[in-house]
Amino acid sequence: MNWVTTHFGVEADGVNDLVELALRRNPKRAHLLVSSVLGKHVPTDPRVVHAAGLRLGRAVAAVLERPPGLVLGYAETATGLGHCVAEAVDAVYLHSTRRQADTIEAAGTFEESHSHATGHLLLPEDPALLVRPGAVVLVDDELSTGATALNTIAELHRLRPREQYVIATLVDLRSAADRAAMATRAAELATSIEVVALASGTVQSPADFPGRAAEFVAAHRPSDLPERGTATVTAVPTTWPAHVRDGGRHGFTPEDQRAASVAARAQAAAILPGGPRVLVLGTEELMYAPLLIAGALADRPGLTVRFSATTRSPVLIVDEPGYPIRTGVQYDSVEDGTVRFAYNVAAGCEGSFDDIVVVTDQPAEPTLLEALRPVTERVHVVTLPSHRPLPPVLRGPAFGSYAADEVGWLLTDLSDVELEAPTEEREEAVQSGGAHYAESLPIEYQPTAEYQQLFATALAESAGRLAHAVGVVTELVLDRRGPGVVLASLARAGTPVGILMRRWAQFAHGLDVPHYAVSIVRGRGIDQVALRHLAAQHDPSAVMFVDGWTGKGAIARELAAALVDTPFGADLAVLADTGSCVDLYGTRVDYLIPSACLNSTVSGLVSRTVLNERILAPGRFHGAKFYKDLAPADVSGAFLDAVAARFPEVASEVARDWPALRAADRTPTWAGWAEVERLSAAYDVGSVNLVKPGVGETTRVLLRRVPWRVLVRPDATADLRHVLLLAEQRGVPVEAVQDLGYSCVGLIHPLHRLTDG
Repeated sequence: MNWVTTHFGVEADGVNDLVELALRRNPKRAHLLVSSVLGKHVPTDPRVVHAAGLRLGRAVAAVLERPPGLVLGYAETATGLGHCVAEAVDAVYLHSTRRQADTIEAAGTFEESHSHATGHLLLPEDPALLVRPGAVVLVDDELSTGATALNTIAELHRLRPREQYVIATLVDLRSAADRAAMATRAAELATSIEVVALASGTVQSPADFPGRAAEFVAAHRPSDLPERGTATVTAVPTTWPAHVRDGGRHGFTPEDQRAASVAARAQAAAILPGGPRVLVLGTEELMYAPLLIAGALADRPGLTVRFSATTRSPVLIVDEPGYPIRTGVQYDSVEDGTVRFAYNVAAGCEGSFDDIVVVTDQPAEPTLLEALRPVTERVHVVTLPSHRPLPPVLRGPAFGSYAADEVGWLLTDLSDVELEAPTEEREEAVQSGGAHYAESLPIEYQPTAEYQQLFATALAESAGRLAHAVGVVTELVLDRRGPGVVLASLARAGTPVGILMRRWAQFAHGLDVPHYAVSIVRGRGIDQVALRHLAAQHDPSAVMFVDGWTGKGAIARELAAALVDTPFGADLAVLADTGSCVDLYGTRVDYLIPSACLNSTVSGLVSRTVLNERILAPGRFHGAKFYKDLAPADVSGAFLDAVAARFPEVASEVARDWPALRAADRTPTWAGWAEVERLSAAYDVGSVNLVKPGVGETTRVLLRRVPWRVLVRPDATADLRHVLLLAEQRGVPVEAVQDLGYSCVGLIHPLHRLTDG
């Protein structure tokens, strides 16, 4: 007979084959039902655990009217069980979590009032997961009153009303009043709520049980385990592929399940126990992948394998026959400082383990490993690549003034963060090494009426040749990547060009080309999280990176270096290759691209990108701001429309010119880099980074840096009216230079000249 029944008179009727009673250190509920088939608190044959979950899943399938839209499991005890049910019904799976994610917002929350940790988060990577059509199956290891399930159903029903909910549980312990309350709630929601269980029964306890149990728990002190041990701790080589999801915290499809089964068998093959008795220990919510690994290991001849997992639940340890929790270790979690437990990992009901295999989805808690060393001979650590949800793609009009289908911004919205600093202050910090230029933003230049008129005039005069260059470079890109090309413009100068290229592909070929804007930072590389997004959504070999122009080629070099050993091609397509740095371009002539004349007001009202680790948490995209307040001055759409309107008149010229350019020698000469090195030495500026060649780069110097002087080629001044106006407004000397390799060059004020006055 169960120890709790003998000592306290508590009886569990009808469910004795599946659970045993224990006491727990929780004032909300004195007893704990310890499942014999769950593999959470009691080490269990993984094949028994898996079979019980699949059996529950088959019982669910029998009552479903049609395939379910979603199976939802509860953290932390039922995450693995929910996986098994989803596997049985071949459905999409999600489990609740108590682990926050920096990259996504919670799509829903609910409370489990009797739990040791009450709050549950729903964090699907795709929020649409919660509104999929079809029934929802809720999976928990026990159903005591049904209150938690009803809380969940209320949250899900708020998101999307459904005709059917199924609650699947190992044991159903509801009273008649609980069952009536659930039926009433179903009627109120005009839905069906059915319960499926492997066993149904009741838990009966004397009226004085809570008080007596609390007194016993307070007075009882379990036997101490040795504080220090000599077990070896070994890291097992990780064979689990990075693209295979480790669990359902952020969503898990049937395809993910099949991939995980294959990955688990391969991972099990890398584990080499030294003795015959092996425990595979999952970690909190991570239960299904360790269960699959344990199951594969159990098929190995000569091994006796058991499976369980760590937990937050504080269960009383009583080392006496008939009590299910005989031993336990505890440790302080590095994650949040609270206590975690692992039960019966020492000499418990079945004896000790020769080897304990800890399976985790993040660096293993050193405190857990130390706690295990006294109770076994060997500890093996398997660290699975944890699936990290990708941040959401930003689109207009919520972010930026471009239409939603024109571009998806792979950026973090920092609109509410104060990032602007005075230009001189920023310049001194950047040049002195005290800060990186991408850690802050310049104050946005507000153009005068005269300057705005210059922009309008320049756009009217150059729209035709811009349209021609857009057509030529787009045709070259389609020729290289094919009709399945994906454009990834380098925010923000590349983004208007990427939109125009997308429009040309639609105009000339009827193609709907995906287009994203990504951040690249000189000296820091391209946004790796953005690359993860692109690789997750598209074939990396189809991606083409796009920029507005090349100056000396620093960004082209940065891109090439950042993409080494990645599946992405490092080629870069630009409208104007003024530095002869790439082989995909619309022109190599250094003329005015009007989108270079302005800042955010010609770039969808989006700032230059920001990479500041004090603001951006790991796993987030680089950041940018959306300047909504500048909407009255926004000419982003006018610029695009003016250029696209000229597509029909240049189409025949593009059809003639791009094949000739394709056949020509377009090998980069890097002449621009050589010119910059020459000018850097001639003007003693101390760094090539202070020399900004070409119309676009010179404009940037005048708009957001501290300019020292502007060099212009005399024969190009007709195309430089906006540069000359900006220089006049800022009091920057203009110097005519014969045989200059560019139309103009901007020199940033060197720090030594700033400090010398």
